[in-house]
Amino acid sequence: MMSRHAGFVLLLAFGAVFQLSSCIEVNVTKDDKLCLYANLMLNFSVSYEVADNKTQTAVFELPANAVANESTCDNTSSLLKLDFEGHSWSVNFTTDGKSYQAANVTFSYNLSDSKLFPNSVSKDIKTVTVTPQMKGVRVDTCYSCHSKDMIDADLVNMTLWNVLIQAFVINGSKSENLTVCEADTPTVAPPTTSTAPPHTTTTPTPTLPTPSTGKYSYKPDENSTACLLANFGLRIGVKQGDKLEEINFEPNGTQISGSCGVNSSELKLVSNSITIEFTFTNDTKKFRLHALNVTAKMGSGSMVSEANNNMSLWEATLGSSYMCNKEQNFTVASLLTIYTFNVQVQPFGVKKGLFSTAHECSLDDTSILIPIIVGAALAGLILIVVIAYVIGRRKTYVGYQTL
Repeated sequence: MMSRHAGFVLLLAFGAVFQLSSCIEVNVTKDDKLCLYANLMLNFSVSYEVADNKTQTAVFELPANAVANESTCDNTSSLLKLDFEGHSWSVNFTTDGKSYQAANVTFSYNLSDSKLFPNSVSKDIKTVTVTPQMKGVRVDTCYSCHSKDMIDADLVNMTLWNVLIQAFVINGSKSENLTVCEADTPTVAPPTTSTAPPHTTTTPTPTLPTPSTGKYSYKPDENSTACLLANFGLRIGVKQGDKLEEINFEPNGTQISGSCGVNSSELKLVSNSITIEFTFTNDTKKFRLHALNVTAKMGSGSMVSEANNNMSLWEATLGSSYMCNKEQNFTVASLLTIYTFNVQVQPFGVKKGLFSTAHECSLDDTSILIPIIVGAALAGLILIVVIAYVIGRRKTYVGYQTL
């Protein structure tokens, strides 16, 4: 009988335990040996019907309390399945013995979940299945893709990134060799020779620099201290056909307005080309970014206006601030994605115009943890060498006395 044990890996080092809440890491075992390994990040955007034939869009992350108990391994197929709060996301892998691929991705979501899908007309469980791009991965390698892979299905968008998967682990040990996705591989044009006369070439669109971090605060009047604080760099991406057009939000000269309430606070930022409104709510224990409204004039001259009134992002305990220095991306609507950098926000409970203690996202926590572990390991190694040296000197000294 097959022994199945799958779940989130907790990082244990020098007596400390840290849970990676955003970056999901899963070990699936069979007969007490590792048979499937996965480490990934995943966001969802789901459109659903509400009253009066209107549509809302829910945006949420794969939560930290997801479980992988139903994941399985076999010689020719493997299943990575993550269940969370009545919903599930899974990938079915197949192999011919030499290479493997993701045969399909399946996402099942329960519209009766009023937290994620408030005011939904339907209470049904919906299921979408799509075929992803992951294929031709050698069985003795891990599939690696840091780039964002946006998987579209009926009314659903799934954004997958920072992926490291080995669907068929050999001899219980994860491979150190990688098969890198095409999006992570730089394209180099081969050298060519031509006797044709010179011609006009199209210059590729340059990669945008990291957006500047703006520092924004709102206070009700000139005699008050700030009641809402927000620091971040922001980029928006708009899908136009098969292309994604991006534009950075410029903080210089931005007009700031908003409001501060007991259970709801708002921040409105207006620049030359982008107007963006953030709505934060709280449930007396935690706050979160609940709604986002974006209007932008893109570089191509087109106007874009998108809104989402059912988000659950940037969550932290009341009385603290939310912080994430690493890049994050969220699909706000089917055509609009936002990218954030160096985020710190506190929409409630600001004291003396300063941020309170920050609740850091897991991406920041791991970046701090690694050098601490390495430093502690080096310190331990040095201590062992010193002790061995002292013991050796003592033995030598005793030997000389005997002679």
